[in-house]
Amino acid sequence: MTKTVLVTGATGFVGSHVLEALAGQGDLRVIAACRDPGRLPAGFSGEVRAGDLRDRGYRQELVRGVDVLSHAAAWTSMWGHRDDSSRLFLTPTLSLIEAAQAAGVGRFVNTSTTSAAAPTASADPMSRGIPRAFWPHLCNVIAIEDALRGRAGPRFQVVNLRLGIFAGRRYGLGLLPILAPRLKTHLVPWVAGGATGLPIVDGRDIGQAFALAATTTGLGDYEGFNIVGPQVPRVREVLDLLHRDHGLPLPHFSVPFAAAYPFARLMEALDPLVPWEPLVTRSIVHLLEETGADNRRAEARLGYRPVYAWQEAVQIQMAEMAVRETGPMPMFRPIT
Repeated sequence: MTKTVLVTGATGFVGSHVLEALAGQGDLRVIAACRDPGRLPAGFSGEVRAGDLRDRGYRQELVRGVDVLSHAAAWTSMWGHRDDSSRLFLTPTLSLIEAAQAAGVGRFVNTSTTSAAAPTASADPMSRGIPRAFWPHLCNVIAIEDALRGRAGPRFQVVNLRLGIFAGRRYGLGLLPILAPRLKTHLVPWVAGGATGLPIVDGRDIGQAFALAATTTGLGDYEGFNIVGPQVPRVREVLDLLHRDHGLPLPHFSVPFAAAYPFARLMEALDPLVPWEPLVTRSIVHLLEETGADNRRAEARLGYRPVYAWQEAVQIQMAEMAVRETGPMPMFRPIT
């Protein structure tokens, strides 16, 4: 029996890679949900349901006849923008979850982050997220995880994918495009000597993970997985590559996390007084915390085996950034 899989956010980084991963599976009917069909990946030939997830009527029609909902749509902010994150991301997503369950969608695959429970519990993808008041958007990501956990059951399975640091083609908002221009100021320090892991994952491996999450049988009511690349480099290894191959300066000094957070808080406090975004924020520091994330549970339960090395993913993204980034990327995703 053909299974119908809906992909929200189909024109974004995660969603476009999910569409590509699902395209080769002939036993699936794939539906792309987006606001602008003209931005869908070249060659996509499935059904398109265009609209805005903030529209109640659209949400209700969107989920009709769907077996699996792969939710890749997100409005993102690296700091601040509390009201925008709630209005553009949290509220529509919670309403979409409610509509999906009411319509009989059998499985909901959710996009989350390996940093949701960092640093103390992130190695366990089944752990509950730990809200951080300094990062409203992360709090909303965790609120969505909690809502899904509460609704999960035999007729509404939930697969929560905690993804690592995005890299690769068609990149979106992420740590690398935020960090690169800041390194050029020579003011960004090492945090903990750059010794923590940076769980980079290529978009193509993310697509594979979503395809497996949509199709694997025998899963429980609620399943959580960390999704990272084949190897997790140290922060120092990544910055060494950026320095060697792209000429970005290395930090000149190091601070512990205990000092990095107060410094970042000071930078945030100065933001209203200067015409540019903070040099560093507590969300950036948090992303540098050790997650301990690996793929063991995803491999055992989903058969997920990432292919693309972090070095390749970073080089692909840096090549795109050389063309696309004519100025520093803002730390939030504007509505376009």
